[in-house]
Amino acid sequence: MRGTLRASEATHDCFKDEIAIDFPSIGGLVARVRDAFLGDDAREASGTVTHELRLSNGEARRGTIVPMELRIRGTCLGCGGRGEVWTEPCAACCGSGDSLVHHPIRVSVPAGVSNGTRFRFKVSSPHAAPVRVELRVAICA
Repeated sequence: MRGTLRASEATHDCFKDEIAIDFPSIGGLVARVRDAFLGDDAREASGTVTHELRLSNGEARRGTIVPMELRIRGTCLGCGGRGEVWTEPCAACCGSGDSLVHHPIRVSVPAGVSNGTRFRFKVSSPHAAPVRVELRVAICA
């Protein structure tokens, strides 16, 4: 059966010949657009950001709000994700089209949280794809 594609091969090849743009970083963008269009899970593409959330005994007992800054991968603001400025590779992202974006969040920790508790949530940023975050509580004596 030559010429027959399996469903998984057809899913990933469906836009391969439809886009011809000569920006060096467009391959990753096309993959993200294709995956979003076809309903692939965004968690697999962007991964999970993990952090340790250090609390004192008092903070864990009372509950608190912890300001944090996440570093997530997003579109380079220098070149807009193209990977180049005019005909030169972008110096800010070294031609990749993406960079680390600082995204501030505030985590509300409930009263009575115990050591080792994990919080899982998704963060959306205007300059980055949605990313899953996992925080692990570490209570310091």
